[in-house]
Amino acid sequence: MTPALTIPDLIRKKRDGAEHTRAELEQLVLGYTRGDVPDYQISAWLMAVYLRGMTAQETANLTLVMADSGDQMDLAGLPRTVDKHSTGGVGDKTSLILTPMLAALGLTVAKMSGRGLAHTGGTIDKLESFPGWSPDLPEDRFLAQASEIGLALVGQTRDLAPADGKLYALRDVTATVDCLPLIASSIMSKKLASGAHTVVLDVKVGAGAFMRTLEDGRGLARAMVDIGTRAGRQVRAVLTDMDTPLGHMAGNSLEVQEALSTLRGEGPDDLTELCVALAVEALAAYGEDPAEAEARARATLTDGSALAKFRAFVEAQGGDTSLVDRPERLDVAPGRADVVAPAHGFVERLDALAVGRAVLVLGGGRERKGEAIDHGVGVEVLKKPGEAVEAGEPVLRLYHRDGRGLDAARRLLEEGLSVTETAPPPQPLILDRVN
Repeated sequence: MTPALTIPDLIRKKRDGAEHTRAELEQLVLGYTRGDVPDYQISAWLMAVYLRGMTAQETANLTLVMADSGDQMDLAGLPRTVDKHSTGGVGDKTSLILTPMLAALGLTVAKMSGRGLAHTGGTIDKLESFPGWSPDLPEDRFLAQASEIGLALVGQTRDLAPADGKLYALRDVTATVDCLPLIASSIMSKKLASGAHTVVLDVKVGAGAFMRTLEDGRGLARAMVDIGTRAGRQVRAVLTDMDTPLGHMAGNSLEVQEALSTLRGEGPDDLTELCVALAVEALAAYGEDPAEAEARARATLTDGSALAKFRAFVEAQGGDTSLVDRPERLDVAPGRADVVAPAHGFVERLDALAVGRAVLVLGGGRERKGEAIDHGVGVEVLKKPGEAVEAGEPVLRLYHRDGRGLDAARRLLEEGLSVTETAPPPQPLILDRVN
């Protein structure tokens, strides 16, 4: 009988570039989650993974082990379930629009979402712009609402993939965050534990995204689609540009206003196109013809069906639905300040990361989990890259509360803005698809 491998044996095995079995990954990861394996040994193993990588099967096995480390949502009683995940961007209010679109299209979204951290916003934060709206639902009510309305969205209160939380905290302090197998398994472990049959991924690429290059974005998308396929799920990914903020608004209440405008068929082109594209991927995963799916998706934004689903969803979770019809009454900070074009010409660059950081210093984001935020502050993009401007013309507008963070936010935006004499070539929003 082959003797059992010790934890140092497993660290050595990965250090030397060998492939772990699923049982070995359970020994390492579940042992660490239970507290049986100390963090100094898992830190050494994480660095070995960072340097040596993982095979596709090994990455899938790691994801399944992490998904099995805690609770599993059982959505088997719900029809045509879909989950959506974005890797994080600036002005990314897509979930507020896409999820009611999917519900209006006959799909079921029973989703757990998170809060924003650093320069990326969180769906829960945006929805809490509606007074009374709560992300806390008991499981029976969560499932009943998803069945009745087609849409229920709660905070991550269940103990889903606790191994991921522990491993991520350790990765954060051991310089092993930016490792593709570890990133992919972190994201997909929570998606698999959440129980949806189909997962649509929006992988952001560019200055305001975690993945800065298209090559890195493709690698992450392919890894996540492969994990889902091996786990028996339908997973489709769309790679989208995040050099420039999505839409015109960044900041919680401002983004809600823009989302409601889009649900009325009056939103900015880039935001509308992305929501339609993601809806098409979800419908195509259930066998619909893409052209027919696109027509049906667009119709939900013009016939009022997506807006009606959103209103019913807000009401079901205790929110003030009068603001759905009167979005101008949402709390928006009263202070205004503009960043103007330094010269005549065309906007060449409007750095998404700079906009996200500006919202953060204004008080609209958090540096640490649990911090309070100001839902009313933010940044409005008045001119997008490629648009003509005159010297001194406003390009960005800051919404601030009593000047908090205003000077720092203005500096960030000025550094992230450039104007050129000739119009830059248009950049596509959707860069690639992986399915």
